[in-house]
Amino acid sequence: MVDTLIIGAGGHGKVVLDILRSAEHYRPVGFIDADPKLTGTIVCGMPVLGAIHLLNRLIAQHHIGAAIIAIGDNRARASYARAVDEARIPLINAIHKSAVVSTTAKLGRNVVVAANAVICTEAKVGDFSIVNTSATVDHECELGTAVHICPGAHLAGRVRVDADAFIGMGANIIQCLKIGSGAVIGAGAVVLADVPALSTAVGVPARVVKSGHARAA
Repeated sequence: MVDTLIIGAGGHGKVVLDILRSAEHYRPVGFIDADPKLTGTIVCGMPVLGAIHLLNRLIAQHHIGAAIIAIGDNRARASYARAVDEARIPLINAIHKSAVVSTTAKLGRNVVVAANAVICTEAKVGDFSIVNTSATVDHECELGTAVHICPGAHLAGRVRVDADAFIGMGANIIQCLKIGSGAVIGAGAVVLADVPALSTAVGVPARVVKSGHARAA
């Protein structure tokens, strides 16, 4: 197994830790986190070793062979990639053993697929994206970079979700729609039409209530 560092010791970091433990392909050795108050503490049995500026030192000290960025904020996840790339360690995916991922699906790097999630045939999931607990991404969907599909959300076939978009918990999106970059779909929404970039859509059926306003997830 490869000794692995988890970047982010918050709620999403704890979920990723559980996924890595369940999958048994990588050995988590600790967290790093931007909050200095967490350094030296224990989170879910794992030490918080410091902040991102210590990455190279920690790699050498703990023989780190891989890392995963486990931060809920969409843009923050992507922003940490440069430091990891400069340290020349690979960013891995975390796929829960109960998830179902088609052999024809294509996943980018630093993708998290949580418990009971389903990614169907010929779907594409971009770098730094999250398909959270019991979410479904059906056939030929395309998720851009740093997308978050929240727990229990469902995408029908051939839905396109552009970069930084946030699909809220329990939302449903019918087939062949496009969700623009930075868009937010509210929890429980039923989306029957395309949603423009930087918009927020809520309700049943979903209606755009904000435009030109991005929210990182």
